[in-house]
Amino acid sequence: MNLFSRMKNVKILYFPLLFVFVHACCAQADFAPYFYDNGPYSYSGNMALFSLSEDMAVGTQIYCLNGTDPEGQEVRYGLSFEPGSKEYFRIDPKSGVITLIEKLDREKQDSIDVLVSITDGQSKVVEKVTVFVMDANDEKPEFQNMPAIIDVLETTESGSSIYNVKAVDRDTGSGGSITYHLQNAQFTLFAIDIHSGVLRIRSGEALDYEKVKTHFVTVVAKDGGGNFNGKEQFMSASATLTINVVDAQDTPPSFIGTPYFGYVYEISEPGSKIFTVEARDGDVGNPNPIRYSFDDGDDGVFSIDKTSGCITLLTLPIYLKREIFNIKVRASEVSPEGQLMDYEVTTVVIRVLDLNNNPPTFYGENGPQNLFELTMYEHPPEGEILRGLKITVNDSDQGANAKFNLRLIGPGRMLRVVPQTVLNEAQVTILVEDSATMDYEKYHFLTYKLLAVEIDTPERFSATADIIIHLLDTNDNAPKFSSDYYIARIPENSPGGSNVVTVTALDPDSGHWGEVKYSIYGSGADLFLIHPETGIIYTQPWASLDAEVRSKYNFYVKAEDAEGKYSLAEVFVTVLDLNDHPPAFNVNFLEKTMVIGAPVKIEAVDDDAEVPNNVIEYTIMKAEPDNIFDINADTGEIMLKSYIKSMAIIQNITKKRDCTWSLVVQARDRGQPSFSTTAVVKIDIAEATQLKGGPLGSFLLQTRNKPLHILGMIAGAISLMVIVTVIISTATFFRNKKSNRILPNRRVRRRPQKQHGWIFKPSFRMPERHNETFRVDEEVQKPEVNVENVNYNNNAVRYCPPPLPPCAPPPLPCIQQWSVPTVSAAVAPKPIKKPVVTRQDSVSKALVSELKMKLAQKRKEQT
Repeated sequence: MNLFSRMKNVKILYFPLLFVFVHACCAQADFAPYFYDNGPYSYSGNMALFSLSEDMAVGTQIYCLNGTDPEGQEVRYGLSFEPGSKEYFRIDPKSGVITLIEKLDREKQDSIDVLVSITDGQSKVVEKVTVFVMDANDEKPEFQNMPAIIDVLETTESGSSIYNVKAVDRDTGSGGSITYHLQNAQFTLFAIDIHSGVLRIRSGEALDYEKVKTHFVTVVAKDGGGNFNGKEQFMSASATLTINVVDAQDTPPSFIGTPYFGYVYEISEPGSKIFTVEARDGDVGNPNPIRYSFDDGDDGVFSIDKTSGCITLLTLPIYLKREIFNIKVRASEVSPEGQLMDYEVTTVVIRVLDLNNNPPTFYGENGPQNLFELTMYEHPPEGEILRGLKITVNDSDQGANAKFNLRLIGPGRMLRVVPQTVLNEAQVTILVEDSATMDYEKYHFLTYKLLAVEIDTPERFSATADIIIHLLDTNDNAPKFSSDYYIARIPENSPGGSNVVTVTALDPDSGHWGEVKYSIYGSGADLFLIHPETGIIYTQPWASLDAEVRSKYNFYVKAEDAEGKYSLAEVFVTVLDLNDHPPAFNVNFLEKTMVIGAPVKIEAVDDDAEVPNNVIEYTIMKAEPDNIFDINADTGEIMLKSYIKSMAIIQNITKKRDCTWSLVVQARDRGQPSFSTTAVVKIDIAEATQLKGGPLGSFLLQTRNKPLHILGMIAGAISLMVIVTVIISTATFFRNKKSNRILPNRRVRRRPQKQHGWIFKPSFRMPERHNETFRVDEEVQKPEVNVENVNYNNNAVRYCPPPLPPCAPPPLPCIQQWSVPTVSAAVAPKPIKKPVVTRQDSVSKALVSELKMKLAQKRKEQT
């Protein structure tokens, strides 16, 4: 109808259109929208009978309004609250979703009135619904009469109720139900009813003021639990009840500081205070006074003050018949009316003691003594008792006052004392513990302190005695040298009886046991003597030391005491070489033939044993002419000056046609003082031009300008000689492999064979002395030329002199244009005196035997 009324004001412009519109309106009627009613447990509808838990989180979509329009029009939803009410929800108009926007609390508001609406734009339907807030277990129990303080008599019977605890919980259901419990119930004297909260004294327990004056009881109130935020939750609260126990007169007196011990000393007098006992009423809340008395054991010699409990002595200590008194003392409560009530009895032990007024004392055979002396030999057997010491120690006190320790204080741990703990009196025994350290050479006498010290007394009285032990010497030491070996040097040619070295050995023993006798022995001791008392070693009166014969001696020296105890040392004597031999040429006039370009050599020999005494320097003292020759100072080779290449140069310098010159050559050694000798050397000079000597002479002449060819020939010859030598040495080695024969080293100086006439010398230089190749520095034993050269493999290589070269034709006058090859004249051997066989031969043989033994022992060690 409203539609038609509104249409009256519409101007009809087109009749056909109006007719169509009116027909449509008449065909469809307008109805109001409405909510769906889905029941109380639905989350979609009009919120009728909807309930919501108070623990719902803010922002949660809790409900969805749901409705429809009969005509199918789109609907919109609305939500509002009563004026002045708190708005808890918000709605989405289009979807109808309701969201919680405020925290709920059932204990403050358990229901919320809400106006919900639905409209299709023309009709609007509003409904008032109530949303119920459901409880969640979010509240703790609250005590109404706790904490509290109560007073309870200690005589209250067990099981009696002493307090009723009250608590409430604002939650509903199981969350609002409360049960009561005690914290640490197993350690308390109380119990509580779980439902009513009534607190009682536990059955079988009683309060005691004297033990505990105040009890603190913690009561816990727990709810029955409930849902909170989707989980089961239990809430509890606790409070403390303070229970003060009220004292009652139900406890007898008690003594303080028991057990009691008192002492009576030997100097105590009648009336002396011995001990004071103290007792207190057990009911400390309202204590009664105490009265003291003896029950038994005082024997009438002690008294006690009734009020203070002081025990005193009534007689002198000498009249006491016992050493220990066990006195029964009673302490009784006195009521306000003066009557004796409860009491307690204790025992007081009183000892009669001796005063510690006597220190320990040492006694000898004649009474108190503080010095004891003994004489004995050194190094007594271990464990031996020093019976010469008669010592007694005593303490006149009694009991613990007479107990003391003995200690022996002195050097090292040589002695010990027995016993170490003494009660009253004991015989003191001194034992040897370390015999080795009781040495006369270290201690002529030993001083010890014997100390006695009380153990359990506050005074710690002590006493000391001196023990002096005089040691007597025994022959317990062997002489000992100041060194294990002595090294001496003595010049050769020293006269017989010359001092060599002084050895020293000391014997620490005293008297005749400390006297030392010296002697020497050994393979090298034949030329020496030793003074038996001073230890001075000197040469035999007839001895003549020669470094060229033997330069090393070694032997042993022995130091021995009176009882035959001895020690050894080794002596090494070196004979120092003196420059006592001048250099010597074989002859003092030498003739030499020199080919231009080749030197000639002269040689002198010095028989000294060591350098620099046997080192020779050569110089030309005089020459005619003096500008022709040079000499090598070390080798003695004489040569023409380097610029002289031919006879023509010599003749041009000297202005002479003569080819013979004389030189005065000096040989000087380098010793101190230095010795020298001279010789005249006559030199004939020739030029090698043409040689008549057969094929060898022709070959030498042809190859004199081919040094490489000559060197090749020399190298080939030397190689062949080495191969032959190796073969011979190897064969000889295997032949003498098992031989251990060792001969002393000898120095053999080869003397050249006396040459007769000319000696052919090729153009390549060979040794002028054939035996130089085999020269060995050994001691001269025999003058023969053919000797055995002993090597380290014990292989004797026998030397055979080479055959003499062919003689050259007699010399031609110097005017000839050809010359012979270089020929070197040999030095005639110097006469050698045959050595006299003396005692040195036996010494040398002994040395050889000793060296042989040492080498054999060394080889055994290596294998």
